[in-house]
This record gives sequence, C-alpha cells and structure tokens, in this order.
Amino acid sequence: MKTATLPPVRVEPEFREEVESVLKKDETLSSFVENLVRNEVEFRKIEADFLARGRASLAKARRGGRTVPAAKMIGKLDKMIEAKFGKSRKKAVA
Repeated sequence: MKTATLPPVRVEPEFREEVESVLKKDETLSSFVENLVRNEVEFRKIEADFLARGRASLAKARRGGRTVPAAKMIGKLDKMIEAKFGKSRKKAVA
C-alpha cells in the first residue's frame, strides 16, 4: 500500500524548538507527530465507544423506569464517604 502524508502544521519557531527539545534519542519530529496523531485517533475511538455505551445504558434505564435523580445519588455517595472517611464531600472539597 502506498503511504500518504498528513497536512503540514504551521507553528511558531519557538514551539517547534520546544517540541524538538523533548524528542527521544533517534526519534524524529515526523515520528513524534505520527505517534501523537495515532494516539489521538485511538483515544477518540475509545471515547466514542464509551459515550455510545453510556447513552445506550441511559436509554435502557429510562425505558425500564429505573433511574435515580442526581441529587439523591450524590446524597448517597456523600453518606458513603462520610461513613468511610468520617467527613463529607463538601467539607473535603472546601
């Protein structure tokens, strides 16, 4: 299969220098960019799948009438935190 190129990305010279400064031994700027793009593509596929599963789960829960209001669930979680750690989420965040 013949290879293709990604569009060139214009950046400030200072940023290019910064990127080049973090390259590993024997790593090229092209391989660095390619790895970043591959990782981002994989992340977005995983993210899309995660969101699809979440939406399907929510739709199933709504069809079955088995949902819990967010405020009620947060209250339950606060009680669990208090029981485990002796302090509420509100106090821990403040």
